[in-house]
Amino acid sequence: MQSINLFDLRGKTALVTGCNKGIGKAMATGLAEAGADIIGVSGSIELSGSDIEKEVVGKGRKFKAYQADFSDRKSLYAFIEKAKEENPVIDILVNNAGTIMRKPAAEHPDEYWDKVMAINLDAQFILAREIGKEMVARKSGKIIFTCSLLTFQGGINVPGYAASKGAVGSLVKALANEWAGLGVNVNGIAPGYIATDNTDALRKDEERSKSILSRIPAGRWGETDDFKGPTVFLASAAADYVHGTILTVDGGWMGR
Repeated sequence: MQSINLFDLRGKTALVTGCNKGIGKAMATGLAEAGADIIGVSGSIELSGSDIEKEVVGKGRKFKAYQADFSDRKSLYAFIEKAKEENPVIDILVNNAGTIMRKPAAEHPDEYWDKVMAINLDAQFILAREIGKEMVARKSGKIIFTCSLLTFQGGINVPGYAASKGAVGSLVKALANEWAGLGVNVNGIAPGYIATDNTDALRKDEERSKSILSRIPAGRWGETDDFKGPTVFLASAAADYVHGTILTVDGGWMGR
């Protein structure tokens, strides 16, 4: 009897937002390694010749790049229209793009709040709705949101980010409740403290970095490649009965 590889993504197309660097880049690379072709979108990605394109193509998969400003509703909708027109079937959506802006709550300006909400929450819902409705019609699809430890906790000096990621966690569950019976899996991945641009300030703060590391049972900052496996799992047939779950990839932080 021929064995079945539940993690095989050959023949699938994945749209990964925020794929130009960091966790999103690792997610896209992991999906390509599992066989998926990649549609990549970022505000800063090169339309041709980017590092992520070279990595994906080097693994024998197709890559198509788009630019979009997720803080601008017109730019977002223009991207969605073009992407759907040029890619009629999107099997996997990885809603990863996000931003963080740091200032204490008493000094946190409207501009910070509005931008973080637009990118981290509004754009993620609109993308999930517009791509998800096609998945629902086909009765097949996987949607993965990048959540955060601040989906569960409050954080310090990032009230907009914490609010947005808490809302994304609820959105994962809300969409899963509606779409689980229609062949669409909606789940999330919550990164812990990972060595990326978003945590650069924390890693440079000797006192905060020491405090953070002392609480992580694994004893290290996470690496972006730690997200390849979890992403492939949630995008694959191996996770067909997984709905509304937020998988923490945090070195044990939430279990402490």
